[in-house]
Amino acid sequence: MVLIKVKDPNTNETYEYSMDNKLKRQLDKKVKGALTKKDEDYVIVIDGEERSGKSVFAIQIARYVDSSLTLDRICFSPDEFRKAILKAKKGECIIFDEAYRGLSAKGALTEINKILVSLMMEMGQKNLFIIIVLPTFYLLEKYVALWRARGLFHIYRKRSKKGYWVFIGRKKKTLLYLKGKKDYSYGYVKSSFKGRFYGKYGVNEEEYRKKKSESFKEGYKTTRQENLMDQRNKLIYLLYKEYKLSQQSISELIKDNGIKISRSGIRDILLKFNKE
Repeated sequence: MVLIKVKDPNTNETYEYSMDNKLKRQLDKKVKGALTKKDEDYVIVIDGEERSGKSVFAIQIARYVDSSLTLDRICFSPDEFRKAILKAKKGECIIFDEAYRGLSAKGALTEINKILVSLMMEMGQKNLFIIIVLPTFYLLEKYVALWRARGLFHIYRKRSKKGYWVFIGRKKKTLLYLKGKKDYSYGYVKSSFKGRFYGKYGVNEEEYRKKKSESFKEGYKTTRQENLMDQRNKLIYLLYKEYKLSQQSISELIKDNGIKISRSGIRDILLKFNKE
C-alpha cells in the first residue's frame, strides 16, 4: 500500500488515504495516460452489494486522478449526471453514484441506459473520466457494458469485512457479461488483479453524506417513460371508473388502437388504483 496525499485546489484541503501500489500504477498508466490523448475518455464501472464501500472506493480513485473533484461532480440522479457531463471541462472526473438506485421498472432502466449512451460522444470529446457506481453491472446496456467501459471493479466483503475489490479487464468483462447475466453470477472469470481499500473518503465526508441523504429523500424525478406509463394507466382507470367500460371492453378498445396490454395487465392497473 502507498499513502496518497491529494490537495484539493478549490478548498486547499488535503485528503490522505492508502491505495494499492499496483492500482496506483495502473491509474497512472491507463487512466491518466488515456485522458491526455485527443478525444478519448475512460469509463469504469464499480459494483457491489449495498454498503460494501463501493462509493468510498470510487471517490478515492476519482480524487487521485482528478484533484479538482467537487461534490457537484458526484451525481445521484440521471438529470444531475447529464448536467455535470455538459458542464465538465476537459480531463475532469464525474461519478454517477448509486446509478439505478430504486429503478426496478424496465422502462426506467431503459431510459437511464439511453442517457448514458447519448452522452458517450460528449464524454470522449472532453476526455472525461467517468465512474459508474451501481449494484451490478449487469443492469448496464450492452453497448456501455461491453464497448465503452474499460473495466469493472467488483467490491465485496471477506469474512464480513468490507474493503476488498477485484478488477476485471475489458476482455474478461465481456465474457462475464455475456455468460453471467443469465444468473447474475461473477464466477465465470478470474482475475489476479485484486486488492484492498480502507474507508477514508477523498471528499468532505460530512458534506458528501448530507448531499447523498438529501438526494435519497428527494428520490429520482420521474423519467419521461414513467410519466407516459402513469398517464396511460390513469386513462385506463377513467375508462373503467367514469365510463363504466368492462375490462374486456377496455382490452378490445386499446387493442384496436395498437396498444398491447393483456386483460391481466389491465386488471393489475385497476387493482393498483383501487388500493390507492
